[in-house]
Amino acid sequence: MSDSYPDHWEADVVLADGGTAHLRPIRPQDADLLRAFHKRLSPESIYYRFFSPRPRLSDREVKHLTTVDHHDRVALIATIGDAMVAVVRYDRLPEEPGTAEVAFLVEDAHQGRGLGSVLLEHVAAAARERGLRRFVAHVLPENRRMTKVFRDAGYRARQRFEDGILQLVLDLEPTETSLEVMAAREHRAESRSIQRLLFPGSVAVIGASREAHSVGQTVLRHLLAGDFTGPVYPVHPTATAVAGVRAYRTVLDIPDPVDLAVVAVRAEAVHEVVEQCAGKGVHGLVVVSAGFGETGEEGRARQRELVRLARANGMRVVGPNCLGIANTDPAVRLNASLAPTMPGRGPIGFFSQSGALGIAILQRAAERGLGLSTFVSAGNRADVSGNDLLQYWEEDPATGVVLLYLESIGNPRKFTRLARRISRAKPIVAVKTGRSTQGVPLGHAARALTLPDHAVSALFAQAGVIRVDDLDQLFDVAQLLAYQPLPAGDRVAIIDNSNSLGLLAQDAAVALGLSPREPVDLGPAAGAAEYARALTEALADEAVDAVVALFTPPTIGEVDPGVATAITRAAAAGAKPIVATYLGAAGMPERLRAPGPDGMPAAGSVPSYPAPEDAVRALAYVTRYALWRRRPQGRLPHLEEADRDRARALVEELLDGADGPVTATADQAARLLACYGITIDDRPGRGAPTRIVTMEDPSFGAVVSFGLSDDTAALLDDRAYRLAPLTDVEAAELVRAIRAAPLLFGHRGTEPADVAALERLLLRISRLADDLPEVARLELDRVHAGPAGITVGELSLRLARPPGPRPELGPRRLPTPPVAR
Repeated sequence: MSDSYPDHWEADVVLADGGTAHLRPIRPQDADLLRAFHKRLSPESIYYRFFSPRPRLSDREVKHLTTVDHHDRVALIATIGDAMVAVVRYDRLPEEPGTAEVAFLVEDAHQGRGLGSVLLEHVAAAARERGLRRFVAHVLPENRRMTKVFRDAGYRARQRFEDGILQLVLDLEPTETSLEVMAAREHRAESRSIQRLLFPGSVAVIGASREAHSVGQTVLRHLLAGDFTGPVYPVHPTATAVAGVRAYRTVLDIPDPVDLAVVAVRAEAVHEVVEQCAGKGVHGLVVVSAGFGETGEEGRARQRELVRLARANGMRVVGPNCLGIANTDPAVRLNASLAPTMPGRGPIGFFSQSGALGIAILQRAAERGLGLSTFVSAGNRADVSGNDLLQYWEEDPATGVVLLYLESIGNPRKFTRLARRISRAKPIVAVKTGRSTQGVPLGHAARALTLPDHAVSALFAQAGVIRVDDLDQLFDVAQLLAYQPLPAGDRVAIIDNSNSLGLLAQDAAVALGLSPREPVDLGPAAGAAEYARALTEALADEAVDAVVALFTPPTIGEVDPGVATAITRAAAAGAKPIVATYLGAAGMPERLRAPGPDGMPAAGSVPSYPAPEDAVRALAYVTRYALWRRRPQGRLPHLEEADRDRARALVEELLDGADGPVTATADQAARLLACYGITIDDRPGRGAPTRIVTMEDPSFGAVVSFGLSDDTAALLDDRAYRLAPLTDVEAAELVRAIRAAPLLFGHRGTEPADVAALERLLLRISRLADDLPEVARLELDRVHAGPAGITVGELSLRLARPPGPRPELGPRRLPTPPVAR
């Protein structure tokens, strides 16, 4: 037992309405906070908590409630600003081993914000850490809100009435339901926090300089030029007006509410500005100021303090060192950014980490005629991240396609979890820089990835993310996804008026894994009628899934506009995608557009590419995504022989008393595998030897890799990767994903492996890895699958205690700003 303060229990959390709060263990010096909190409670709330009137707490009660040992008696409080707004506590019951009584109380003004549920998650995690297995809660029957918090948590629960009191017993072991409930609440809260940023009723620009082309004045002018639907308030220490708009000395001097503050003051002054915004009740901050984590140790400390102060006062932060945010919705028309060019309205949501590239990205989107729904440049990504935007875009009716320009990933496992769910309905296209180094730009709140880049690509693909190589490909794919339907397969018809163009397209299609038909060459004299007939025939052919239409004028001179009309009419009439190389144009040429609001392209518009290879490459990316989306998701098979409790006990036995990692003996490793129904036969095998490795990656969690066990495979790094646990579909894909897979199926007369046995083994290994994060690395080498079963030539196991619970198993929390490095 220890009464040392558990720092790791502190957490910033997002509440149901999108605001934030800070959770931490209670301390004796919180006595005045507790008294003030209790004084603000209604008599009803006090009665529900204490079962009797208690208008004030005695000094003895205050001391008792604020003095805990962080083991048998634990209390967590939620604070917003300088006020305590909620508390939860448990007291271990000596007469009932593994059991504690739990109770919590939320200030009336903050009830309904989700504080009760998030406090229960965190105190349950603390209890499990201290060896508790269940909570007992005593609730008055009329306290329906409290009862609902306990019942809706998703834990296995029992209840009974005794002396007019409802007694609830909750088992604290996470269940599939409790994890689903937690994820759903996380989704709603984070989505709401982004919605508050993108739909402000009013905006203050703090640092709105009178100097032309300054950062503050640029943002202000863009807000005004974009015709933002709410009031805009310049904040300047001395000016009475900026850009013709009345200015205020501080944000506190603005007479009306302020939802969003754009901060454009020097870095050293940001702290004071954030404090003023907290006092004003601002909902969110967009910090375009530089001079933070990207500048070195002092800047990193300043960035951590910015995030801490903002979250503690209920605010989310975009930035710092960012370009800003934009929302093209006519109800808000928000351009709170440094970008002079904002694309028109469209179905694409865009998240960019790079402020420097942001202006060029938006300019390029506008030049291509692509329309955006929303745009967020996160800069150093100290708080708001791509994961937050994914939560918002998932249910945003204005966003049909998500584009991500990523320089780092703060929580890769959460990213893949969200992407796997969202990609089933909305495509996600990503550029991830750092292919060669997996490094992280200065200032980013993320760690460098340790997996090789092709492994990261494989994990992205497993989640349905379309990873492209560069910005040109990002827009190439986006314009196809945004305006054309998904193909039903990989069979492609090619129509051209130049045989050389058709052959280029055909060669590209074969190289990219598509199944092209022989190009239909209409000849250089072909016009609208010929194209219309050929397109109609191709789209009506059941053996065609997509069409590539290539048109270039045979001579310099006037171009027949009827060809474009024929292409757009064909696209409007069919359910198959059409891509074009029309006069070498890139983007959404006006002649190929289905007209939408404000002249922007609507669904059915045909994207054009400068060269046939570009068009076919975009189609190949989209075809692979469409096939992923249609394939069965698979299932996690029930493993009757698996004994997780026995495996965990064995792991604890092996790690007991160890100061660091432990290398298990072959016999100990075999005993652990036996807990999952895996028996080891070390007799010599027949056929191609394989190698299976599972590792606990610090970023992605449990990862399984598969490949052949020979020098050639090692030299070529011919290994495939997937996140654990594997579904039956993913296990089959993993075996077939390596380039040398034909050797397992009897290539050139070789003896085929028992692939089904390999898949079963992978399913069991992946379940073991997912259940036991202490398995730092498990390696099965020279694995043969033949008629006599699985044989393993070498087996090694390394165990280590993880630094903490995996994020998806722990309570909801915002990432902690990184410490100095």
